[in-house]
Order: sequence, then C-alpha cells, then structure tokens
Amino acid sequence: MSARSALPVRLTALGAAVSGLALSLVAAPGAGAVVPKAPSAAVLKVGYTAEERRAALAYWTPARMKAVGKSVDLGPTGPKSRPWRGAAMKAVGRLFFVNGDGADTWCTATSVNGANRSVVMAAGHCVRRPASPVNTYVDMVFVPGYSKGKRPYGAFPVRATFTPRTWAEEGVNDVAALAVDTDAKGRALADVVGGQRIAFHRRVGGNTVAFGYPATRPQRGEELLHCTGTAKPAPGNEQAVPCDLGGGASGGPWLTDFNRATGKGVLISVNSHGDGPETGTHMYGPVLGATAEAAYQQAQHG
Repeated sequence: MSARSALPVRLTALGAAVSGLALSLVAAPGAGAVVPKAPSAAVLKVGYTAEERRAALAYWTPARMKAVGKSVDLGPTGPKSRPWRGAAMKAVGRLFFVNGDGADTWCTATSVNGANRSVVMAAGHCVRRPASPVNTYVDMVFVPGYSKGKRPYGAFPVRATFTPRTWAEEGVNDVAALAVDTDAKGRALADVVGGQRIAFHRRVGGNTVAFGYPATRPQRGEELLHCTGTAKPAPGNEQAVPCDLGGGASGGPWLTDFNRATGKGVLISVNSHGDGPETGTHMYGPVLGATAEAAYQQAQHG
C-alpha cells in the first residue's frame, strides 16, 4: 500500500498514533486559569511553498475527496448529531490533508474574519500530531461549503499553519489558525464565502451550535452535521456541549449568538475530543485565550 493510500482511521489516546480524524484525548491546565498575554514565541508556524501548495491542489481531486470518506466507517451517527438544514454554511468546510502516517484524511474547519481575509480556524491535531514537534501534516486544502462531493466555492490550499507551542511539545491547547491562498480566480477566501466572527477570553456559557463532518454513517464525511446545547466549563481549561459528533468533525466551529436564518454567529471554540473512544455524550473544546489569539493574529497577518 502506497504512503498516500487511504488507511483505516485509528482513534487513539495521547501518546499513540493519532489520525487527523481522531478526537484527541489531551490534558490542559486547570479550568478557569488566568493565562497571561501570550508572546509570539508561544506560537509555532509551519509554511508550505508555492510548489507544495500547487501539488496539494492537484492531489486532492474530487474523486480522492469522495474516496477518503468511503474508506472510513466509525459506526452509526449519534442521536444528537443532525444534518444541517438551515442557511448555507458557506464558511464551514472540510480540511483535507495527509497525516503523519501518510494517510489521506480530513477535519472540519471554518473561515473567520481577519485582516488578510484568508484565516481558517481548526483544531491543533488537524495540522500536527500532539507532543511531537516535527510531526506536521502535508497536502492541506480547505474546501468551504463541501456537500456530497460538491465544491461550490472552490478549494483553497493552506500556505501556513499556526499552533500553540504547548500543543506541539506537550499536547496542550488543541487549536490552530491557518492562512490559506487565494482560489483559482485570485479571490481571497472571505471574499468568496465570508467569515464568522471570532471571540477570545469569552466567559463560558450560553446556547452553542457545534458543526462538523464526521466519519459516521450514513454521511461518512459527505454532509455537514450539528449539535445544539448549552456550553459549560470543563476541567483543563476546556468547555463542553452535549454532542456526539464523531471523528472527522474535529476542528469544527462552536458558534454562539447564532442566527439560523443567516448562518452567522461567533466562534468561541472548536471540536477537540469527545468523552468516548469514537463518539460520546459530550464534545469538548478549548477555551480560546491568549495563545489562541496569538495564533490567530499571526495567521491574519501571514
């Protein structure tokens, strides 16, 4: 089997091989801890050359995107996960990449407002393996609005990723900001699909909608699903919502102040891990603090 073949996903705990679909099991400082303003040194950047970005676009054909979903089956979709039937979620899409095992895989990611109109937010484990500084992923392409094989707004290769140093070295703070290229017509991402607002240092609580493209059946990554519930504080400087989205939903946005008629809200976290080996009753995501903000700031000027 070639290095780029679609391999079965393995949902594993921290310290073992973690696929891009994995909802990682990570530890973090105590809940509610006050974190000082993060310097830029707290963020690690990985850049991709123009040649690498062209190769990523050529690699991720529509057929390959369909095939990777067919290669993974995480069991039936949970009762809390519902297909989204509201306004078009143009800014939310699938992030395709080749992981540290050489396997084709995907996460969920979101276009957010930024100075360069090219910022995408996802989970840290969607761009690099935790606690393994040199283990970064390649051939990364963001496809906003992906639905059942259709790419209505094109594909955007990733030119750089920005993750907390703590994620790369310790497996703590599972969040990432990405800067993407323009599309084939030279248009910036947010000029094509818009961007969700993003908030840092926000108090946990309130009605929250979590989105993702899980590898559960029958959708197998081909359709956007969502859960709705009240976010509550969780240990490890995380927050939790009632949700059973499976692997592949990793990195998907948590939107509060959400308007179902417009599909707009405020991104306050991303899907990190569930409370079960594949799915569970709750989804956990990081509280976006100073380090996440520093990663975002670098991405919006990167």
